[in-house]
Amino acid sequence: MEVDAKTIDQLRQRVQDARAYLHVDEKIGELANLDKETAKPGFWDDTAHAQAVSKRAGNLRETIREYDEAAALFEDVQTAYELASEDESFAQEAEDAASKLEPMLDALELSSWFSGQFDEGDAILTVNPGQGGNEACDWADMLFKMYTRYAERKGWKVRVLDITYAEIIGIDRATIQIEGRNAYGMMRSEVGVHRLVRISPTDVKARRHTTFASVELLPVLPDDIEVNLDPNDVRVDVYRSSGPGGQCVNTTDSAVRLTHIPTGIVVTCQNEKSQLMNKDAAFRVLKAKLYELEEAKRAAELEELRGERMENTFGSQIRNYVLYPYQMVKDLRSGIETGNVDAVLGGDIDEFVVGYHKWNAAQ
Repeated sequence: MEVDAKTIDQLRQRVQDARAYLHVDEKIGELANLDKETAKPGFWDDTAHAQAVSKRAGNLRETIREYDEAAALFEDVQTAYELASEDESFAQEAEDAASKLEPMLDALELSSWFSGQFDEGDAILTVNPGQGGNEACDWADMLFKMYTRYAERKGWKVRVLDITYAEIIGIDRATIQIEGRNAYGMMRSEVGVHRLVRISPTDVKARRHTTFASVELLPVLPDDIEVNLDPNDVRVDVYRSSGPGGQCVNTTDSAVRLTHIPTGIVVTCQNEKSQLMNKDAAFRVLKAKLYELEEAKRAAELEELRGERMENTFGSQIRNYVLYPYQMVKDLRSGIETGNVDAVLGGDIDEFVVGYHKWNAAQ
């Protein structure tokens, strides 16, 4: 990008704005306090609290580092621009540094939008097939792989908590835990119904089919969040894990199914290494579901007091994936679209995720 005096002023203002909306000074103070806490004797006696503090400190350190890098790069742009008046060879250096700075500032702005209680934490994502029979099961499997690849692209850790394979093709359900900075905040863009249009691979007449799959998202609740869960209200069943066949099929009764009797919520987990680990993961998901249920009740009560009716968005279509007769993926909220369907299904969905959050911030 071409660098002139106006560009320098704009970049300077964006860097100053970033320091303000990221609350960098407050974060530096908070990090100093957390570092003092971690240095105290006996800090690791309470493992759960210590891990939460360490994770928070790591997130703060990363935000401060990213801001410091952007601020330092702006100084490079400004210095190169000033030197260019005496030596034109510095003009290219200023342009290169400015071109690198722009996306860094965009990323800082994006991260500032994740200010919700759980936005910077981990997420539990579930894909379910909708209407369309075998075709829907295959579509759910495609989405499951797309999100797994996207998370890996972001450098996030992915843990498969539960996956149930369909009888003919695809999956009946898949649940993954995505661990990474802002994972829950980022992945909120994907909640809803996803529509696929293509020539069905299971149709011998090669006809065009339209099918659906839904995506649900829950936060991984921090240990200091209390959920009213009485163990006596939960029925625990164990069974043998299922799989696509061969070595993937478990030979022990390690899979766990939890049924919360008061609400009828059922949670299964079968992909951890032991029954104890599956049970722990299943309870983590159940607590998140119960928390979400209570939050939904509170929101409904508030809307009733206000005399307003909440829009029922369940089953609402958020994005179209068309593979035939043309190729296009289009988000119906942000308007973002692309013809590179293969890249999207391969996990290159950052444009749609970021586009959604820009759209949402503008509403």
